Amino acid sequence: MIPLSFTELPRTDDPRQVFTVDMAIDGAPLHARVELRYLSAPDRWVISIRDNASSELLISQVPLVCSCGELNDLLLPFRHIRDGAGAGSLFVIRNTYLPSSADPAKGNLTEFSLLWGDTLKWVE
Repeated sequence: MIPLSFTELPRTDDPRQVFTVDMAIDGAPLHARVELRYLSAPDRWVISIRDNASSELLISQVPLVCSCGELNDLLLPFRHIRDGAGAGSLFVIRNTYLPSSADPAKGNLTEFSLLWGDTLKWVE
């Protein structure tokens, strides 16, 4: 079995955050530009990811939804991007037992961890 590797993405409660991350997803290197953005009308955080080298938009405004006891892979629909290399897996996990909202909302993104890395393969 190949061990999985995940990176905890940095985050603050600033409504627009942009940063780069160097990592390997399933063994394929990626220099990514990540944007976390708070949308006030739905009171929701979204994530967008670009390949920083090519400027190709890989993921566009995927809502950050907490796993709440079950693993909820937010990048499951993006398994075949990057010339088949995929986008890996992304999970939103509670940092506290009782966050102020079920999913990241205004002013509480830091109550959650964002873990991005290798593709989690489900075994039944």
